Amino acid sequence: MFSGGSFGAFKTAAQGAAKRFTTQAGSKDMTYNAAMGALGATAIGSSVLLFNLNRTAAHANMEADGLHPADYPFPQKKMLGTFDHASIRRGFQVFKEVCAACHSLDLVHWRNLVGVAYSDEEVRAMAEEYEYTDGPDDQGQMFERTGKLTDPIPRPYANEEAARAANAGALPPDLSLITKARHGGVDYIYALLTGYTDAPAGVEVKEGLNYNPYFPGGSIAMAQNIFDGVVEYEDGTPNTASQITKDVVTFLNWAAEPELDDRKKIGAKAALLFSSLTLIALWIKRNRWHTIKTRKIVFNSPKNWSGKTPFDKTKN
Repeated sequence: MFSGGSFGAFKTAAQGAAKRFTTQAGSKDMTYNAAMGALGATAIGSSVLLFNLNRTAAHANMEADGLHPADYPFPQKKMLGTFDHASIRRGFQVFKEVCAACHSLDLVHWRNLVGVAYSDEEVRAMAEEYEYTDGPDDQGQMFERTGKLTDPIPRPYANEEAARAANAGALPPDLSLITKARHGGVDYIYALLTGYTDAPAGVEVKEGLNYNPYFPGGSIAMAQNIFDGVVEYEDGTPNTASQITKDVVTFLNWAAEPELDDRKKIGAKAALLFSSLTLIALWIKRNRWHTIKTRKIVFNSPKNWSGKTPFDKTKN
């Protein structure tokens, strides 16, 4: 079928085509790699720039937006960090004795505290200190009863109008999700509660307001309520203003994300599981495919072969 000359010509043509294809493919690969490298460098540079801008404390519109809070070392902010449950217990004490006079906690019920910071008996005793309106009874009348585990944390005011009337028109926000509802999260709440100071020269604060550089605009209706010794901790923890603020912020963070500990635990298990499965998949792939990917096809010509085939004799 093929003569010696035609076989040689075919071999030369095939080698030339393979060389041209390899050169073109290599050129395309170099262009593609260069483009992807430039794109990756741009993405990384932009991410680093945005991260640094977000951490910068001073900016052009600082007074209107509020001073950017520092990065405080709350343990639950770390990748594998969890809540300090002793701090949650102390924080709830601060909330009851200080914050609950004005702020509500509508999304937290007494039962949510069981197993987190208090025992079942302790929570039942606290709930029974409050009276709740329930009913109607068999006579169609509403009645008062002591609290139970299924009741929410009681509100300080019956409605929004009563809350505004007691606070000169300002409405104290519900604190159930406050750490998630404010930019900066726990860092912002901590900085706000500890950031009260005298207004600088040239800054006018209206009557009934208080100066706080971390609050947008600098003027806030809420007065400073946390001072050294404002509460007495039952476990003997020093009751400095910074410790009290840290504890109540930790409690509010738990109220907004009660599933945080479980979520991180499940995430760690999932990361370990999928990492193991990935290693197993890579090993199986390498074990099954290495004989195919490393296969080399070689043509060994017969001894004393002149380059002619039996078909050449038939043709002649």
